Amino acid sequence: MSHDTEKARAEQFEGSIKKPIATNWDLEEEDWTPEEEKALVRALDIRIVPLVTLLYLLCFIDRSNIGNARIQGMQDDVGLEGLKFNWALTIFYIFYLIVEIPSNILLKHIGPKFYIPFLIFAFGIISLCTAFVQSFAGLCIARAFLGIAEGGTMPGIAFLLSCFYKRHELLFRIGIFVSASSLAGAFGGLLATGLSKIPTWGVNSDPIHSWRNIFFFEGLITVCVAIMGYFLMPSSPAACKFLTPRQTHIATLRIAHDHKESAPEATSLYHIKRALLNINNFFCAFGFFFINVTVQSFSLFLPTILRALGWTSTRAQLLTVPPYAVACCFSIFIAWLSDKHRRRGIYLCFCSLLTIIGYAVLVTVDSPNIKYMAVFFAASGAFPLGPGFLSWSLNNAAGPSVRAVTGGYVVSVGTAGAILATWTYIPSDGPNYIKGHSINLGAQAIAATISICAVLYIRWENSLRNRGGRDYRLQGLTEEEARGLGYRHPEFRYIE
Repeated sequence: MSHDTEKARAEQFEGSIKKPIATNWDLEEEDWTPEEEKALVRALDIRIVPLVTLLYLLCFIDRSNIGNARIQGMQDDVGLEGLKFNWALTIFYIFYLIVEIPSNILLKHIGPKFYIPFLIFAFGIISLCTAFVQSFAGLCIARAFLGIAEGGTMPGIAFLLSCFYKRHELLFRIGIFVSASSLAGAFGGLLATGLSKIPTWGVNSDPIHSWRNIFFFEGLITVCVAIMGYFLMPSSPAACKFLTPRQTHIATLRIAHDHKESAPEATSLYHIKRALLNINNFFCAFGFFFINVTVQSFSLFLPTILRALGWTSTRAQLLTVPPYAVACCFSIFIAWLSDKHRRRGIYLCFCSLLTIIGYAVLVTVDSPNIKYMAVFFAASGAFPLGPGFLSWSLNNAAGPSVRAVTGGYVVSVGTAGAILATWTYIPSDGPNYIKGHSINLGAQAIAATISICAVLYIRWENSLRNRGGRDYRLQGLTEEEARGLGYRHPEFRYIE
């Protein structure tokens, strides 16, 4: 090869890196090779997915450890007789719900590099301080602030991932990070058992012991990881220091092409309206509502349910581990299958049916061992549903501002389901908790119905667009205005 040829190719490559990001989303995939794109995705997976999974693991541990602390003595020490425990859980989710959409809008303006680690740091400090509460009122205040800090974490991380991964790559990655919720149940049970055994320490006037150790040390771990997260968190595909200039170019353009969207945009009331009126988001939000009834009640009350079967507090803590571990692996497997086949609704329906089987057994059978087996079905079916509905909504929302609002909207409606979850299991219904199991059974039946209805709607809408039924939306629009249509563009196709 001549020197002139090599120089020309070098200049061509340099130009491809330095050229401005295209504002037209009708880009050619041939701008890069499949091998280059695979190498890019591997680099993103190695750097981003483990980090956000660890952060959400800590988030869910700090949220659900109150269930572990309850059976380790907190109920008597803080005075949680009657329905007070349920009220403490409810207060958390009320504040959690309020901040989700505003938090995601704020995230988009501030950027994830600072904002997400700040949220992690904040709820770590609050969890640590919960170790020092002395009354029911103090516990409610701590849970309210924990809800404010944690409210933006899940939708924020989901939006972050949607800025780095294509639509058919997204569920597997969200599935991995949200599987941290089931992993937190397994790890949290072991951790709570070990931490509660630490001998009493601290000052005589305010000793730290048993359940207080759970909050203190888990909060301290969260704070340390949050500080590390600030230095590792990327801000956007265009600003990833761990990518080469060529990879940065590919990372930015491939998302613009896949989501049918252009350059960054300021969030306005128009984008909020488009997210709220997206029919697919309506299905996903209310699907998330009903599955969250099950996921949150399962996480908060499983130690209580198992102890009611006749096992000691320590054994009940340890028996929470296997169902969560199985659910974690199954969630990742379902997410992988869903991305591989580029289908969402059919897998969501299947998982809902598994959960229905689990709760049907819990309602109708008396044997503790068979009930424990049913817990595996309930956990394995329920935990893949959250990332499934959330990914489905983000897949079918474009551009970036609409996706940011979508993440907060879907999770906030789902959080309303978590508020209902805090009242599914009340002391007077023990030890069989038939009402709680029945509520979860009904919620999963509705979730399965919603997923089927969503698939039917998407097939109808895509078929209509294939026939040119939405082409009228382009009439009289400039090229820039057409790009601004996002998911409403006639060439956009929903994932079913």
